Amino acid sequence: MVIVQIVRSPDGKITAFRVKGHAGYADPGEDIVCAAISAITVGTVNSVEVLAGTVMSTRMKNGFLSGSLPPIESDELKAKAELILDSMVVMLEAIVNSYREYIRIDNVTK
Repeated sequence: MVIVQIVRSPDGKITAFRVKGHAGYADPGEDIVCAAISAITVGTVNSVEVLAGTVMSTRMKNGFLSGSLPPIESDELKAKAELILDSMVVMLEAIVNSYREYIRIDNVTK
């Protein structure tokens, strides 16, 4: 199972996320659930960089990805980054709705 941890500030804004595990839906290389989760989360990191001009602090290894937002001075860029991260959660929740035995999303407030 893939566990996605969404880290939120006390005001509910996403500040970081962590993804760990393998879905186990199919053999490696054929697992559409893992592929979808990877595409969404890696695409989110890339989108935050390109569209919000912000490089997230990331770590990636087999079965693990974490991304954390640095402080963002510009209100406009901060709003863009927040929207992209919120969009990531919407897409991941769509996967949960179809493949709930292979992915779980946990929200943590820090």
